[in-house]
Amino acid sequence: METFTPVSALAGGLTIGAAVALFLVLNGRVAGISGILGGLLSPARGEVGWRVAFLAGLLVAPFVHVAAGGVLPAISIEASPGLLVLAGLLVGFGTRLGSGCTSGHGVCGIGRASPRSLAATGIFMATAVATVFVTRHILGI
Repeated sequence: METFTPVSALAGGLTIGAAVALFLVLNGRVAGISGILGGLLSPARGEVGWRVAFLAGLLVAPFVHVAAGGVLPAISIEASPGLLVLAGLLVGFGTRLGSGCTSGHGVCGIGRASPRSLAATGIFMATAVATVFVTRHILGI
């Protein structure tokens, strides 16, 4: 099990917060990933370029990190592919139902003191706690 590293956690949080704030100030848009990705499904004129660049940055960032000498954590996924697909579909459904994802509500919305985002993030967190409790302690998965 990995140990908590407060310096890197603080640096990461500050970087994400600064990026989200700059994105809002410079573009007038919220950096919610589901909204950015969803906007590519039926893009308005002039919307494709920045959306593709934003999403490409998310995919390229780990490679840049490694090229700069960083180390990626070891990732172990013990769930079956079917369960992962089901989980992805449920997350997609939830982002539509909740009018946004954890990045949009949790990072951007709370920073703007949005009551809707505060409620949504509370529900996200409560659902996550309940899911982990049920799967680990009741079902033993």
